[in-house]
Amino acid sequence: MKVAVLHAPNEPLTIEEVTLQKPKAREVLVRTAYAGLCHSDLHFIEGLYPHPLPTVPGHEVAGVVEAVGADVTYLQPGDHVIGCLSVFCGACQQCTAGRTVLCENTEVKMVPGQSRRLAWKGGEVMHQFLNLSAFAEQLLVHENALVKIDRDIPLDRATLVGCGVITGVGAVINTARIPAGATVAVIGCGGVGLSAVNGAALAGASRIIALDTLPEKLEVAREMGATDTILVGNDDPVQAVKDLTGGGVEYSFECLGLKVTAEQSFAMLKPGGTATIVGMVPFGQKIELHGFDFLRERRIQGSSMGSNHFRTDMPRLLTMWQQGRLKLDHLISAKIKLSEINDGFRRLKGGHVVRQLIEFG
Repeated sequence: MKVAVLHAPNEPLTIEEVTLQKPKAREVLVRTAYAGLCHSDLHFIEGLYPHPLPTVPGHEVAGVVEAVGADVTYLQPGDHVIGCLSVFCGACQQCTAGRTVLCENTEVKMVPGQSRRLAWKGGEVMHQFLNLSAFAEQLLVHENALVKIDRDIPLDRATLVGCGVITGVGAVINTARIPAGATVAVIGCGGVGLSAVNGAALAGASRIIALDTLPEKLEVAREMGATDTILVGNDDPVQAVKDLTGGGVEYSFECLGLKVTAEQSFAMLKPGGTATIVGMVPFGQKIELHGFDFLRERRIQGSSMGSNHFRTDMPRLLTMWQQGRLKLDHLISAKIKLSEINDGFRRLKGGHVVRQLIEFG
């Protein structure tokens, strides 16, 4: 099958032929329909996060089940599915405590470099990326990396829910659990940030302030539910938020993964407020905060993939899309071929697109 391969940081991906093993116990073979280009992939491509190489990146994906291995009872050939990197075992301490996104079982949620599902050049190891490797015509994954969805859901819309949407909406509803009437600021209006805006609207926030450096992104944010927008330029965005709200917001969401915006998300809180870091701050980079601010009971926390329970959350989100409450159509900027993936990542880095989907056909 054809895949896109990352050989070294900051080098173009190459299109290669690799082989997949046959499904083993509890494994599922999926024919890929669409895969989204996500900023998280870009972090690994640029070497900001380490991963064994060569690897097939990609983690936002939907497709159709082709075959199942022994002991698979949840899925069968023909099922439509979404993949999720929050693969879980269901039996470890984190899973039984209800935090499946933090599953600790490395036999199911394999650490980078452990998987041997992909091979190339006569048997050399091709590393699987985050237990998925979505930039490929097929996936071979554990059944607990997949959620079955209704066949009448378009697979392009379903793909969006696999990472960007569940991460943004989940950060608001699952991680921060904002109450109705809350005041919210969202920093960064890419796919995740726009979904956080939408999540705040779904949760009944009274004020949703979207911040970005691009006016076209802020226009989309208003369509997703933002009540106010701030075009970030030379002025201090923290002061702009405080001026709009009379002292700061109750909840902020950092959706870019930058040191400066993480610090800003904390600074724009009113006393008692909570900042949630959703973006991937580069590996090893530290965030600096003023200790005094904690005396006013300001909080800062992380969110992994929207603290999801994806087999429950994703079908619910798609139902809300069918009802017109969740906004997915605004997120698709373009559909491209696998061979166009490097151009797609260049556009993504430029910031003028939200989600580009590789269409496998």
